[in-house]
Amino acid sequence: MATPPEARIRQLFGTDGIRAVAGEYPLDRATIYAIGRACGARLVRRYSNARVVLGQDTRESSGWIAETIAFGLRDSGCDFASAGVLTTPGVAYLTRTHGFSAGVVISASHNPWQDNGIKLFGSNGMKLADDIEHEIEAEIFDHIDQLSAHQSEPGSLMDEILPGHAALRADYEGWLASSVDAPSLANLRVLIDCANGAASAIAPELFARIGITAELLHTEPTGRNINYACGALHPQRVAAEIQRRPAQFDLGITLDGDADRALFSDSFGNIINGDAVLLVAARDMKFRGTLINNTVVATTMSNMGLEKALADSGIKMLRADVGDKYVLEQMIKTGATLGGEQSGHILFMDADSTTGDGLLTALRILEIVAHSGKSLHELTSGFKVFPQQIRNVKVREKIPMNELPTVTSAIEAAQQSLDGRGRVVVRYSGTEKLARVMIEAESEALMQHHVDAVANALQSAIGIENRPLQGS
Repeated sequence: MATPPEARIRQLFGTDGIRAVAGEYPLDRATIYAIGRACGARLVRRYSNARVVLGQDTRESSGWIAETIAFGLRDSGCDFASAGVLTTPGVAYLTRTHGFSAGVVISASHNPWQDNGIKLFGSNGMKLADDIEHEIEAEIFDHIDQLSAHQSEPGSLMDEILPGHAALRADYEGWLASSVDAPSLANLRVLIDCANGAASAIAPELFARIGITAELLHTEPTGRNINYACGALHPQRVAAEIQRRPAQFDLGITLDGDADRALFSDSFGNIINGDAVLLVAARDMKFRGTLINNTVVATTMSNMGLEKALADSGIKMLRADVGDKYVLEQMIKTGATLGGEQSGHILFMDADSTTGDGLLTALRILEIVAHSGKSLHELTSGFKVFPQQIRNVKVREKIPMNELPTVTSAIEAAQQSLDGRGRVVVRYSGTEKLARVMIEAESEALMQHHVDAVANALQSAIGIENRPLQGS
């Protein structure tokens, strides 16, 4: 299959790997095979015994995408092992602890089942730097017309390594269980939404192993129900259930499709996002002396209220670009041991975690609740956030903002109006054809005014028209 001309100049990698509708470019078989060939060839040049660990989420397309990559790896002379259905942080853990040259995850995280993605980890368990991804892109296009004839053998490769799945998953579960004071958690009662995703098999085993009383929701993946009306984009589901049965749970946990992030609900049904989690974790780590340099790395999307609350506790906050790999890069540069995103990706470097890990985050928060003797509601009750709204605008193409005069005018007007008493962040999603408008202000009215103005400017300039359904 020939590559579309525009594809050769279009960047494949976003902020979190390659993501698209499964079966469509760049997740068509030819391009996926080329990704395997390019990655395998690169690794063979660098390692005498190049070997890759593959993991996947529960989408119906994940199996054939994993196998197509495996064919590419094999044809480049690179060995591989499959961990089967496993969380993204699980693959990162196995990559760095089992001597793999790289790790590959087939997942589109919180996206609907029709989408899928490919995430790459280096031998250190960290997501690849942008410059390395760009080098790999060039090699991918060199291999893109070399689709393997052996792909007419469905299942032939992956069937060979099925016995290894359970052992690899058990190793990751054991590490998670050993990362916290398990006996102290035995009396806690939690409600957990697994999003019909990669955590569906791990979470029940993990929480039972630790002795936590857990009721689990959405643990029956069908291939097409991952994230459907559940998971991290719908934390209100768990919050509402806890509000309905307050006496039965200490808190709620909501994971996304690949379980690299977690959101929470307190015992009153209030949703606790990543900013509040960072505050709770930072105060605890400072108390225990593990918050190096009393510094936390957040992102441009984190609320100004977090920055103020941390400062009140004697903790400095740095901001990185959106994406947990950029948070990690800043953490490594500054020596910080805690970082994360408002969306729930939290990185604990004191636990040697190299990517956001929803299950590890859940265990750490549970441990803080157990050791402090305070509820999650009490731990977060003093956190006052600035009014903030994030508006997503679907776009036809991602034209640089400085080439859109009406958009830049709306942004500048908002910045002048807020005059340091709020923030304006407008950026494209790294994984979807969306522009994200985030406004913080001292008042709801001012915030809403500027969100509408910037979002409407984007919609007029490059937005996709929202056509009404017939008959509506």
